[in-house]
Amino acid sequence: MLHPSYADLIKVVNSQVEEGEDPVVSSRYSIVMATSKRARQIIAGDEGLVDCKGKKPLSVAVEELNQGKVKITSEEDSDEE
Repeated sequence: MLHPSYADLIKVVNSQVEEGEDPVVSSRYSIVMATSKRARQIIAGDEGLVDCKGKKPLSVAVEELNQGKVKITSEEDSDEE
């Protein structure tokens, strides 16, 4: 089991959302998709943004989200950039 919990990760990711705006992440599915995408990037050769010695890519991706090193954006936001 990975720690922190889904609920904790959702709170961290949505902590940057201003009052009245829609949350970035509203379900566990969104967290799973974001962490798996980041883990695949790490497997493909991207450097981890946290200490990743001896850790699996998924654990590194979860820790990056938990520490706020990776930001989740909606598909509309990424299309604009």
